[in-house]
Amino acid sequence: MATIRVHELRKEFVTDTSSVVAIENISFEVTGHEFVSVVGPSGCGKSTLLNILSGIEPVTSGQVEITEGERRARMGYVFQAARLLPWRTVLDNLMFVQPTGGPQARQRCERYLDMVQLKHTAKQYPGQLSGGMQQRVGIARAFSIEPDMLLMDEPFSHLDAITARSLRRELHAMWMETKKTVLFVTHDVSEAVELSTRIVMLAKGGRLVADIPVELPFPRDPSSDDVALARADLLRRFESLDLLAT
Repeated sequence: MATIRVHELRKEFVTDTSSVVAIENISFEVTGHEFVSVVGPSGCGKSTLLNILSGIEPVTSGQVEITEGERRARMGYVFQAARLLPWRTVLDNLMFVQPTGGPQARQRCERYLDMVQLKHTAKQYPGQLSGGMQQRVGIARAFSIEPDMLLMDEPFSHLDAITARSLRRELHAMWMETKKTVLFVTHDVSEAVELSTRIVMLAKGGRLVADIPVELPFPRDPSSDDVALARADLLRRFESLDLLAT
């Protein structure tokens, strides 16, 4: 069971002439079969948090632990853009990130392509796919290494509303089937309510201001009254942050 523990995490970017605090002493935990969304306005430290968790950025102070039992958890990462290698086929893009090759790795990659309904594109190149299809390949690639935990950085932000809605359904089905732990960064309140078991809200300056359980049954219809009420409550919380900042 994968677990993220963040304790009094602080991140400050310092130059010769200035310093900017991106994350200010935040603490939270994510564990087991949870889908936790991190939401907040632009510049609140959402992507910085993922970069720290993935090891790209060092911490200024505080602690981050990402474990699976007694070992460090194996992580998959889904980016805002698919970042596929254009000179490799779809299947080869998945095979490229496998720790070992061979028939078992190939079968695993084909399985996850099938889960995003793209097994038929295995021999095609990324340039032959639409943006939404490329992002599906990116999701399949992240799942194909069979990580303990998935970090996702606004993976649907560049897609049209209809395509994004379809991909949210597919992502949710994969999460339910694979039982992975997911930390999902988004600026889309509706997306967070539709997908999440919990929502962690950050404010400008990288402050954690709320950790909200979303106690609605799955699957969630984004047009249902319950989802609309949860979305309205979250938006009111954001509006209160804006009022406090003025």
